[in-house]
Formats: sequence, structure tokens, C-alpha cells
Amino acid sequence: MKVIKRDGSTVDFDRNKIVTAIRKANAAVEEEHRVSNEQIEQIVSNIERKKRSRYLVEDIQDMVEHDLMMLGKYTLSKTYIIYRYERALIRHANTTDESILSLIKNSNKEVMEENSNKNAVMASTQRDLIAGEVSKDLTRRILLPEEISRAHDEGAIHFHDADYFLQPIFNCCLINIGDMLDNGTVMNGKMIESPKSFQVACTIMTQIIAAVASSQYGGQSVDIGHLGKYLRRSREKFEAQLRRNFGEEMEESAIRKVADVRLRDELRSGVQTIQYQINTLMTTNGQSPFVTIFMHIREDDEYVEENAMIIEEILRQRYQGIKNEKDVYVTPAFPKLIYVLDECNCLKGGKYDYITRMAVKCSAKRLYPDYISAKKMRENYEGNVFSPMGCRSFLSPYVNEKGEYQFEGRFNQGVVSLNLPQIGILAKGDEDEFWKLFDERLELCRKALICRHESLEGTISDTSPVHWQYGAIARLKKGETIDRYLHDGYSTISLGYIGLYELTRLMKGVSHTDPVGLEFALRVMKHMRAACERWKQETGLGFGLYGTPAESLCYRFARIDGERFGMIPDITDKGYYTNSYHVDVREQIDAFSKFEFESQFQTISSGGAISYVEIPNMRHNLEALEDIVRFIYDHIQYAEFNTKSDYCHICGYDGEIIINDDNQWECPVCHNKDQKHMNVTRRTCGYLGENFWNVGKTKEIKSRVLHL
Repeated sequence: MKVIKRDGSTVDFDRNKIVTAIRKANAAVEEEHRVSNEQIEQIVSNIERKKRSRYLVEDIQDMVEHDLMMLGKYTLSKTYIIYRYERALIRHANTTDESILSLIKNSNKEVMEENSNKNAVMASTQRDLIAGEVSKDLTRRILLPEEISRAHDEGAIHFHDADYFLQPIFNCCLINIGDMLDNGTVMNGKMIESPKSFQVACTIMTQIIAAVASSQYGGQSVDIGHLGKYLRRSREKFEAQLRRNFGEEMEESAIRKVADVRLRDELRSGVQTIQYQINTLMTTNGQSPFVTIFMHIREDDEYVEENAMIIEEILRQRYQGIKNEKDVYVTPAFPKLIYVLDECNCLKGGKYDYITRMAVKCSAKRLYPDYISAKKMRENYEGNVFSPMGCRSFLSPYVNEKGEYQFEGRFNQGVVSLNLPQIGILAKGDEDEFWKLFDERLELCRKALICRHESLEGTISDTSPVHWQYGAIARLKKGETIDRYLHDGYSTISLGYIGLYELTRLMKGVSHTDPVGLEFALRVMKHMRAACERWKQETGLGFGLYGTPAESLCYRFARIDGERFGMIPDITDKGYYTNSYHVDVREQIDAFSKFEFESQFQTISSGGAISYVEIPNMRHNLEALEDIVRFIYDHIQYAEFNTKSDYCHICGYDGEIIINDDNQWECPVCHNKDQKHMNVTRRTCGYLGENFWNVGKTKEIKSRVLHL
């Protein structure tokens, strides 16, 4: 049996702790009020006989009190309650010792594996993790209502990012990078004027990204299209210099050719600056900025040619990779890349199809970029095409005071996710009971999301000047509150969900790919969407339904339900729940059918949704990938590719491991042949740490994070 402690951690059931607590209460009362050792044994046995695999510590204490009362030991029961109260006071005084000390000792496995982008051994990262443990403790005990904390601990919901809830900071955003570059900004009290060249613009952009990332906990996205004008400025500067110095000696055509050579060199250097700065800068939360670069070739853009050049160079350098400490080219985790497919580049004879083919090659080797269909997005978002935020959540359309749609300079206040399969387990196939429980859980989510919103109200702009005073979000005065940006749909607040597939299995006995299951699954999705719309009308807040890309949460919910309800075939026995609306990975379905099927859920889940397919041997299947990319443009808004990718721990090589003449695995770089130092990594979570052999001791190697 497992016991869930008040801090949310899981420990083995220990009968001796119950015995000790009762004996201490025994010692504090007169002889006639005490229970015998046999009666103590009986109380503990009553708990053990229930054979539950998972208890909350409060449940155990309630059962002890009940049994003492049934024995007529009212005085002893009262003393036991006082003992519990005194212990609670001690816990309230300090409840983080164990978790913090285990961090320092590098033994807090749950926290260390929670974020694959953080090296939990580094001192700078540990500072952030220690602060996070304090925040989670205060959030659970003091800041959240007890029913929300209890629902989180029971796995009914997940209150995301409790390790940052103590601070008045938000989740993710679209940086208003255009305004900051065009009108200047301030960082660390120093004025930064609008750049005069592409190279300087790239440097300033990365400094802005690092400053923004240090004062929020989610990802940031930037539209690379704002750099086109600065590339043109560099061209104009080079041509002017050549005319000024060599105008009488050089023909105009020669001036343009020489300027173009210099421009290409600056383009390479500028993009390299972006790549190296983002991967070498460390934010105050102990990781590289969680940044996404949005690449959209807009034919009506004044700087379309310059932006096409920039996107091409970004893809070229990502394809090459970045060298690690072993001097081996590897795939950098950041920046994440999103490539927009539009009429001019959807591989149907468009002017910029050549860049899309480069993007496909890059996806095959480096797994990025992801793809957005401008065609489908315009259908879903009132004719607009814009980037998701760094966490892949989408903003809802918002019209500003100028009557214009605005997306940049907006943000997400936070996320709470719903465990759908747990509702199905509790409903036991009874639809009336399901819809009743479903509404109760949705109300819990609403209350939890309101807590997120209220924690930000009253925040003054001084908490993060780069966000609120110098243009990333707004240009408020010092001392002004940010409240106007929390209301009327300017920012979003997200209801996530996990396990639509498992819920449908529980309630209908079939997958949601079956017509019967699909009808039920769509009703569930529309019910959640309608709840978000209703909450929006009632409160004026920007609630949205968010297909949570939280792979670790799929495992947390399944683990909790497995401990509580046992191994349910095709539900908890897998060890994971299927993410959001996705088709289960074990279903036999081709890439085209999967995207076609899942696209109908993306339309409903407008606060965020991404679909993916796993393609084996992508580097040798470029034509097939191009076919899928064409299909994405016509059928689904947001998609990505996954593949199995070999990885050598000796040198860091993450390319294709060869089979040598002796029929052994061999790294083509360092020629390592030890299978213990090679593994299959998954793009799904980005985990690149050490893997372990599965329990069957087979040649399948599993990620510690996803257990794949």
C-alpha cells in the first residue's frame, strides 16, 4: 500500500507509525481510557484489510478516530485528535526539510525528472528547484483552498506550476518583439535603442528573450518576420558604404554583388548569434530560454524576400546542428521552430517551395520544425495566422482599441488540467453518473483557475519591468497594476485535459476512433468547450480549452489511478494515459488518417492543440514526408513528426547508429560498441538523459521520463 503525504509525496504504508501515534495518545490518558495492544493491532488490521493500494494520510487518521469512537474510547479519541493537531502545527511550521535536503543530495527523483530541460545537479538550477519546493508547500497548505489541494493530490485535477504560484508571474506569452525592436526597450536599467543592422537586431532579440524568460515560468514565442526590415537595413548600409568609398571605381552591379556577399555573411552570423545565444544563455530558473521561433513567409509582407532568406538560413543551421562538449554536432533543444505552410510554400508549385523542402529535410534529421497550416488556422481563428505560445497553447482572437486583431504582447495566466479517465472509472459505465461527476470536476477546475487569476490581480508593473514597462507585454508606468491585461479576453487562462481515449474506452467499451466512441468523445469535448465559453461570459476572463502537451502528467494521472483503483485492462495497466484527444499509440492507423481524425478535435480545442505521427527512418523517407506536409496544409492546423532516434552517451552523437560488419551496433563518430551507452530517445518529451533497461531485460531501452 502507498500513502500520499500532505506534501503530495508518496511513501510506503508503515503500520508502525499508526501504532506509535495511538500509543503516544494512550500514554497521555488515564488507565481506564486506554486501549490494549490487541485493540491497537485490531485498528491497524482494519485499515490493512481494506486492501486499498493508495491512501491519503488524512483518510488513515479518520479511520483511526472512527475505530476509537466505536470502542467507546472518547477521551482517547480526543487526545489522538489533539496529537494530530500538534503534529499539524509542526508540519505547518516547516514542511519542506525532507524535499529540499533530497534535492541537495540529488535523490529527489520526482523533481529531478519533472523537467527534462533542467540539469537538477547544477547549483544554479537547484536554487530554482529549492524555491519551487517552498512555493509548492505554501501553495498546498495556505494559498489554495483545501478542496483544490486535495483534488490535486488525488489526481482528480492537476494544478500546474505550483512551484511558481507563490510569485506574481504568469505562464507563457507572445513577446511583442516588433515593438521592442522598433521603439527600443530597457534592460537592467539601460536604454537599448532600435538597431541599425541585422546582426545587432539578432543580439538584442536574444537578450530580450533571456530577460523575458527569467521573469515568467512558461515559454516565449517570437515572430522572426520582424527581423526582415533589419536585414534590409544592413543591405542598404553596405551598399551606401561601397558607394561612398568606391562609387567612382565600381559599377552599380558590382556594388550590389559585393554588398550581397557581405549581407550573406551578416545573415549567417546573425542567425548563428540567435542559435548560440539561446543555447548558452542561462535564465534565472536554471535553464535555457524555452523559446519558439515562428516562421511565416507572408507574400503581402514588404520584407518577404528578406524574411525568406532568414528562414532559409535558420533551417540550414538547424540542419547542421550545434557542437557539444565532445565537438560533435547534435540537435539543440532550443529554439523550437514552427514553420507555416501557406499558398506560396505548401509544395504545390509555390515560389517558396524550396524552403519547405529544406524544412522537411531538417525535420527528418533534427525533428524540427513543427508545421502550422495557414489555411486551416484562418478557418479556426477568424482569418488570422499567429504563433502558439512557447507552451503550445493558443490565444483566442482579440480586437484592441484600434479595432485591430492583436496577438503579440499577450499571455497565458496559467493552466489546470482534468483527469478524464478517473471520472470514467468512478462512473462505472453509468452515463448519468458520469455527467454529474464531470460537471463537479469542471467546477473544481473553474475554482482552481480563478485562484490562478486572482493571484495575479493587483500585481504592479515593477515586478517585471521588461514585461510590463518596456514592451514585451505593455508599456505601463512604474507602480501601475497589470489588471487591465487580465480581463476582457486580453490574456487567456487554460483548462487542460488528459485521457479522452481511456475515458471513451471506460464509458463505451471502444476507442474514440470507433463511430460509437467518436460520438461520445465529441460530446465530451464540446461539453468542456461550452463550460469554458460559459465561464468566459460569466467572468470576462479568457478561458480556453487546451490540449495539454504535458507528457509527464499522462504518467502521473495513470500512476495515481493505478495505485487507487488497481490495474484496469487497457486503462491503468499501460502505465500512461493518452494525451488530450490523441489516438492511442497502439492503434494501427496511418499518418494521414490520424491527422484527418484528430483535426476535428483541434477545432474544438481552440486554446491549444497539436497532433503528431511517428515516422520510422525519416531521413530515408523524404518523399513520404513531403506528401504528409502537403496533407497537413489541407487537413490539420498544427502537427509535428516524431521518430526513433539513436543517441550515443559516449560522444553525444544523436544521428543514426550503424550496424557494423560484426552485426553490432556502432557509433560512427566515436566507434563505441557498448549498447549500455546507446539508447532510443524520444522527441515527445525531449529527455536526453541516461536510459535504463526494461523489467523484461529485453533489448528495448526505455526513457526514464516517458517509459517508452
